Amino acid sequence: MRRWRFVVAVGGLAAAVVGAVALLAPSASAATAAFVKVNDWGSGYEGRFTVTNDTAGTITSWQVGFDLPAGSRISSSWNARSTTVGNRYTFDNASWNGTIAAGGSTTFGFIVVGSGTPGNCTVNGADCAGGPAPTTPPPTTAPPTTPPPTGTTPVAINGQLRVCGVNLCNQHGHPIQLRGMSTHGLQWYAQCLDDASLDTLATDWRADVLRISMYIQEGGYETDPRGFTDRVHGLIDEATARGMYAIVDWHMLTPGDPNYNLDRAKTFFAEIAQRHAGKPNVLYEIANEPNGVGWAGIKSYAEQVIPVIRAADPDGVVLVGTRAWSSLGVSEGGSEAEVIANPVAATNIMYTFHFYAGSHHDAYRSALSRAADQLPMFVTEFGIQTYTGDGANDLVNAQLWIDLLESRKISWVNWNYSDDFRSGAVFRAGVCGSGSYAGTAPLKEAGVWIRERIRSADDFPTR
Repeated sequence: MRRWRFVVAVGGLAAAVVGAVALLAPSASAATAAFVKVNDWGSGYEGRFTVTNDTAGTITSWQVGFDLPAGSRISSSWNARSTTVGNRYTFDNASWNGTIAAGGSTTFGFIVVGSGTPGNCTVNGADCAGGPAPTTPPPTTAPPTTPPPTGTTPVAINGQLRVCGVNLCNQHGHPIQLRGMSTHGLQWYAQCLDDASLDTLATDWRADVLRISMYIQEGGYETDPRGFTDRVHGLIDEATARGMYAIVDWHMLTPGDPNYNLDRAKTFFAEIAQRHAGKPNVLYEIANEPNGVGWAGIKSYAEQVIPVIRAADPDGVVLVGTRAWSSLGVSEGGSEAEVIANPVAATNIMYTFHFYAGSHHDAYRSALSRAADQLPMFVTEFGIQTYTGDGANDLVNAQLWIDLLESRKISWVNWNYSDDFRSGAVFRAGVCGSGSYAGTAPLKEAGVWIRERIRSADDFPTR
C-alpha cells in the first residue's frame, strides 16, 4: 500500500534508568518486598516491588501495602490488584502470581506521578524487610463503604495479553478486540502528542491502544538512534500512565526489505524489551510494511529479531509484517496462502494487515477473512481514504471493513493522530499545540467517524 507521508514528531520523555537499590533489605526468615525505582523522568517515575518468599514453605497469596507522601500518587499499575485509601496503597496478588515457592519471587509495578517514594511498607501484615509491621499509625481516612474498583482502563482490565489460537486474548483467557490510533512518524508534529492530546485519546476517545510510529529512514531512527529510542521510551511511559496498550512500530518502508535494517532492529528492540519487559501493555511491531521482498525474506528477518525480544520479554506479543505493504501479499499478486504454508517459527505472534478503504475492496477483505480462519491477525494500520492517506473518505467501504474486524475480533489502529493537511489526519490543521482536543469540533470528517467507533463500548470479558 504505497503512499507518500509527511509524519509526526513526538517529544517523548527520556526515561533514565535508575539503579535498582532496594528500599528495604530482605530478611531470611519471612516474606519480604523490595522496592526499586526503575525509570525516573523528573515529574514521575516507574516503580517496581519484588515480593520474595524467604520462608521454608509455599506462599499462596500476598499483599503489599505502603504510603506515598502528599503530592505523589499512583496513576497506573500492573501484575497486581490495587486499592487506595487516602495515601495508603494496597496491592494484592493477581490470580496467576499469588503462589510463590520457597525462595521464589514475583514482581508488580506502577507509575507514580510526583517524586515521593513508598514508606511504611508491609507484606502480609509484617514489615517488608521482615519482622513486625511498622508502628506508624495507619491513615485516619475512613475506609469506603464499598470496595473501590481495581481499575477500569484497558490495561487494568485485560492485563498481559497473549495469543490464543487465532485470537488476541486478555489475562482472563478471553478473546478481545483493541481499537486505537497511530501517531504519525516521530520526526514531525511533536505538538500533536502533548499531555492534553494523549489525555484526550485515553479519556475522551476511550482508546485502548497507541501505536508509536518510528520511521527508520526518511529522517527517522537512522539519523539519531539514541534520540528516537528515547522518544519511544517516553511514549511507552505516557501510554502506560494512561492505561493504554502501546505498539512499538518499527516503521520500515523504504527500502522495503526489512533485512536492510536487521542490525538496527536488533539493537533497538533489545533495549526496548529490556527496559519495558515488566510492563503488560507493550506489543512489538517488528516490520511495518515489507515490500518488494518475498515472504521467505520477511520470515527469516522475523526469526532473527523475535529471539532478541524474547531474551528480555518472554511474554510480549510480537506483530509480524506481511508481504506487499502488509497486505498478505495481495498488493503484489500473492495471497495469505504463502504465510499459512510457511509460518514464522515462533509463538505468541500475530501477523499484520493494512488497508485503505478508498483503495482496497473485496479482494483484500476476502484475503483477510480467509487468513483469520487460520492465522492470528492484527490490523496495525488503516485509513478510510486512498493508500496515500488523502482523498475522499469512503465511509461505506470503511464500515464494511469495521464490521468484518468486529465480527472476527481483529484489533485495529487508525492512521493517524495528527493535524497534517491530508484527510487521513484526524485533527483540523492548526489544532495541535492549542491544548483543546476533546469533542468533535477540532476534528476533520475522518476524525469524527473514527472517534465514534473507538468510543463505542468495549467487550472485555473477565469471567
